[in-house]
Amino acid sequence: MEPSPSPSLEGWDIARVDGDDQLPWIPWGAQGKARARIAARADGYHVAIVEAEPGYRTDPHVHEHPEFLYVIEGTLSNQGRTMTAGDVFAAAAGSRHTHFVAETPLKYVSIFKTENGAEKG
Repeated sequence: MEPSPSPSLEGWDIARVDGDDQLPWIPWGAQGKARARIAARADGYHVAIVEAEPGYRTDPHVHEHPEFLYVIEGTLSNQGRTMTAGDVFAAAAGSRHTHFVAETPLKYVSIFKTENGAEKG
């Protein structure tokens, strides 16, 4: 039996988020009520860990690409639905996002794509 080849990290972006000071916090949103760590990137997609204060809201927008969100902690109102820890959403390209409000302190994972590779904030 041949030994397995050494694993390659080409094309991989692997990071530790909790307690890792090498991933800086960046402002998230226009209100100053949230911050994010961009944990990983690949092919224009980003994995962001976001922490938001109660009252944080997003501006209405249209998703140019699919977007995915997983709630780690807290409660939010999204498109008229209450979401809590363990809830997820997937928003299709072209969908209108008109309502997103943090009801309590909130922590979530967002996976999204941008055309130019920039964070969305």
